[in-house]
Amino acid sequence: MVSETFTVKTNRSTEIVDITDKVDEIIRKSGIDEGICLILIPHATAALIMNECEPNLESDFLKFFEKFVPKGDYAHNRIDDNAEAHMKSAFFGQSVCLPIKNSELVRGTWQEILLCEFDGPRERRVIVTCK
Repeated sequence: MVSETFTVKTNRSTEIVDITDKVDEIIRKSGIDEGICLILIPHATAALIMNECEPNLESDFLKFFEKFVPKGDYAHNRIDDNAEAHMKSAFFGQSVCLPIKNSELVRGTWQEILLCEFDGPRERRVIVTCK
């Protein structure tokens, strides 16, 4: 089993960061030929999704996220003004689990692992555990 943690520094309040290359690097170094890989961000205001990483699609996703949970008068905002980020994170989730075959993640042609920042800029931890 291999478990590694790396950080991603986001630069905007909402953005999408492709972390696929870093996860692929960890798997290559692990020596695991076949198995399973869990990618987790232990944060309540960010999420992980699988999709194509293309600038127009990124823009579309960010617009969708805002329409899905718009800024509003949520009770939690009286504490730290980020209720929308918590709700988006809870809905989209903080983990992705993928099979490993021939020392590579099994994923579709255009599927990348994307970290969705909803409350940045921040430094986010990403934990990759493979077995």
